[in-house]
Amino acid sequence: MFRNPILLVAAVVLGLFALGLILIGAFPPSVTPQAVERTIPNDRFRGR
Repeated sequence: MFRNPILLVAAVVLGLFALGLILIGAFPPSVTPQAVERTIPNDRFRGR
């Protein structure tokens, strides 16, 4: 089928990459909800 082994390796790598993208798109990883951290203003470092 392929006379050049480099082309075969490149085709296999691209195929696995495409398969991985399809699987991630079909079954996305779950996202863990996290609380939003807000910065609290520090009055000690403000100029008077």
